[in-house]
Amino acid sequence: MGLSLDTREVGRVTIVRCNGRIVAGSESESLRAHVAWLLRDRRAIVLHLGDVGFIDSSGLGTMVRTLTSTRQARGDLKLCDLPEHVRKVLEMSHLTKVFDTHESEEKAVAAFYLPGARAETPVPTSRSVLCLDRNADVLAYLRELLRGAGYDVHTTSYLRDTLILMRVTHFDLLLVGPDMTASPATQQAFQAARASLAVIDLGSEFSTRDAGEAGAGLLQQIEARLNPKSR
Repeated sequence: MGLSLDTREVGRVTIVRCNGRIVAGSESESLRAHVAWLLRDRRAIVLHLGDVGFIDSSGLGTMVRTLTSTRQARGDLKLCDLPEHVRKVLEMSHLTKVFDTHESEEKAVAAFYLPGARAETPVPTSRSVLCLDRNADVLAYLRELLRGAGYDVHTTSYLRDTLILMRVTHFDLLLVGPDMTASPATQQAFQAARASLAVIDLGSEFSTRDAGEAGAGLLQQIEARLNPKSR
């Protein structure tokens, strides 16, 4: 089952009812493109998630990027009617601090007509994590997941940029996505540089696993690598 998007206007608010799966591929792309199209002349958007059956890590990353794009356009995006499994994914990923969620369409619409407070951004710890992955949605997901857990997060999609970052600042941990390719010289330099760091390799399955399970498992791995004596 794919993803269908049913849109309607409620005053100055646009409600997008999502039905199906928000997953890597055409489903995530269609959601991002649809909201980008709405942002040409609309700024108050609600995603109704009551009919969403599954969200993977890339899909959740798409939602994070969509929220960012909306706020960059001086608008805002809220969520409503979250099924229990979607709510648990947001809680496990620490994204309840990022998204403004409401029980119903009515309450979400009302929130646009009344001033609302934004959640505070967690203060990072001294632990710094560098995330390397070709998938922009996965990077968006990792940024919010790790920031929510209190880490100082940096992201990039290219090995050469990773080397620059590793030269200019210190990282306690490196997360590496699959299929990262570059010139032989860059590959060699990267292998030498990563040898001095704690490293977790993200398998190709990370982007398509259940977002909550993938995030929870990764946080456990990070804790084990950075604080081995606590386990």
